[in-house]
Parts: sequence; C-alpha cells; structure tokens
Amino acid sequence: MKQPANSTEPMNPGDEAPAGTPGTGENICPACNGTGRLNGEPCEHCGGSGRVIEGIGGA
Repeated sequence: MKQPANSTEPMNPGDEAPAGTPGTGENICPACNGTGRLNGEPCEHCGGSGRVIEGIGGA
C-alpha cells in the first residue's frame, strides 16, 4: 500500500494503513512471526518491529 502524503510515521511494506488509522490495529508480522528478523537480518516486511498494521473487523 502506498504511504499517504499526510502520514508522519513511515509505513513498512507489510502495513495496510498508517498507524492510528481508524479500523486498524497491530498484528504480529506473518513473515517473521513477530521476531523482527529473517535469516539473521531485520525483517523487511515489518521493518524489524515484528508488528504490522492491518485492518480489523470486516464488512
């Protein structure tokens, strides 16, 4: 997902929306299982945080 121009926090490739967006929440990164590392390197999917921002609920 493309980062909105008005966002203050950088988004990671695994984020579906900027942090704090209504209807979203933190989840464990599916690529690194929340460790923040893959093959000894920081996980590129979550930026090494082990967390991603995803939509919650459903319509």
